[in-house]
Amino acid sequence: MYSRAARRGLNGSLSRASRPLSVSPSSQLTDLRLRSMAPVAAPVTHISSSRRLFHSKSGDRSVADAVPVERQATFEKRQEPSPFDGVRERRRKAGKLIAGVAAASDSDMFKAPAVGKPKAKRWDSHLSAESLSRHPCSLKQAARHLKKPGLISLGGGLPSSAYFPIAELSLRVPTAPHFSEAETISSGQVLTVGKYDTRDPQKDAEYDLSIALNYTQSTGSAQMMRFVTEHTELVYNPPYADWQCCQTVGSTGALEQTLRMFCDKDRKDSVLTEEYSFSTALETIAPLGVKAVGVPIDAEGLLPEAMDEILTNWDPAARDGRRKPHLLYTVPSGQNPTGATQSAARRKAIYAIAQKHDIYIIEDEPYYFLQMQPYTGPDAPAAPPPASVDEFLKTLIPSLLSMDTDGRVLRMDSFSKVLVPGSRLGWVTASAQVIERYIRHAEVANQGPAGLSQIAVWKLLDNTWGHEGYLQWLMNLRMEYTKRRDWLLAACEKHLPKDVVSWTPPAAGMFLWLTVDQSRHPDVSSRPLLEIEEEIFDSCIDKGVLCARGSWFRTEQDTPLKDLFFRATFASASEEDMDKAIQRLGAAIRESFRL
Repeated sequence: MYSRAARRGLNGSLSRASRPLSVSPSSQLTDLRLRSMAPVAAPVTHISSSRRLFHSKSGDRSVADAVPVERQATFEKRQEPSPFDGVRERRRKAGKLIAGVAAASDSDMFKAPAVGKPKAKRWDSHLSAESLSRHPCSLKQAARHLKKPGLISLGGGLPSSAYFPIAELSLRVPTAPHFSEAETISSGQVLTVGKYDTRDPQKDAEYDLSIALNYTQSTGSAQMMRFVTEHTELVYNPPYADWQCCQTVGSTGALEQTLRMFCDKDRKDSVLTEEYSFSTALETIAPLGVKAVGVPIDAEGLLPEAMDEILTNWDPAARDGRRKPHLLYTVPSGQNPTGATQSAARRKAIYAIAQKHDIYIIEDEPYYFLQMQPYTGPDAPAAPPPASVDEFLKTLIPSLLSMDTDGRVLRMDSFSKVLVPGSRLGWVTASAQVIERYIRHAEVANQGPAGLSQIAVWKLLDNTWGHEGYLQWLMNLRMEYTKRRDWLLAACEKHLPKDVVSWTPPAAGMFLWLTVDQSRHPDVSSRPLLEIEEEIFDSCIDKGVLCARGSWFRTEQDTPLKDLFFRATFASASEEDMDKAIQRLGAAIRESFRL
């Protein structure tokens, strides 16, 4: 049983037993079957006063808490243990998830019992006055009463699904584990979601457009909440008890919201981050009236000893009265812009410094699953791919969330880099206290992610591929990005003047950070470095290539530019175009350096 299912109410009518972890093609990846032994209208084994059925009298499902419904079922599994067995067992015991319009849900409904894990620390002293002042949204709290049997709602302004002009949504998708775009276009699997699938006992559906297209709780749908919670536990398994997830409208919106939760300009707060950091993150920080403080980096990213030195020697008087920082924003894997990836040892050291100085960490990980195969050189054979999903998971560098015994990490996950950026769908994971404050903000801001995005992603990941199929997709992305990185590196070896330009092959992400030795420029003593950078950039544009200027990513823009960098991406250009682009970049550098 899900750990809090016994305390939840029900809504909607019962139908047949749940699918296993996934059905359709991904079921071919496992020998796992769930066969319902209950008839269509079988009652729940036991329903206490807190778990009564609510039979809606209206055409739409009512607003209530999401509930998994118990079923008698048989369960078969592979001879070899799988990391997915625990998830399947919980789903088997819980049965079908009944979650109607705006059903409330949280991660405790779907994760394993936290036996022996500590509780997270509280972060009252770190939260901003704005965050601490928020109260629950009255209408969303009132919606919980709709699980009461026989209650007729005249309260919430939920439109009738009869007036939604979309009756069906169809998607053509790859069949796991075969992910060829050409095959998908010509013969991919077609997924269809109708408006009233959950009313049809033959379809045995858990989610449909009548639910997805209506208002939702700010945590997002229960159906997607289950998937992201299970995924978080399978991959990261936070080592404290009271962690929670909340779905987001993507990591940029999540970052802005989190910064407002922890930063207060009236306190003269500052945020630590890498000395070269994601420009959009810096542009999000600045208008909040807080200061971004750059921490020196090396090939593995942020330097923990430098972070410790900054915090140990922090002098408010020397920093315009700003108090010692209590927040770190970091991108540990494939950092944007430098492409640096923190090793497991580096992450542990950063976490230890955060504990020493009581720093709260925002872990932004859009590139986590773009950890690539080791670079073997321009002419060496490629490293073999992981042999299985289990092996793939073992090769991933542990997340900061995975080592967070204090509950001092808020991890941001996103589907933008691994599925589609236009979904504007992701989730955050943090302690229950922090997630509760995050939800209070979301209730009066974005109100949660779009229903069309949620049901499309749910239909693909949960209802079709399942967790194993999704991880096979991520394995496929690893090999594709490894190939693309190697194309760009080969072009750099071929076309860039290596006596002036150097680089470190990235281990994750989609960026290559090019270091240009400005000391060899003939005008370095007579011209500002920013002017030389602009000259090379303009020359690149004239020659037909766009690279990002390193100065755009400087955390402390009010300090003089000391180094010359350019960022190149291998995310989308063809091998032929990458070769042309780097040739043009090399020509621009040679021209400026008069080589």
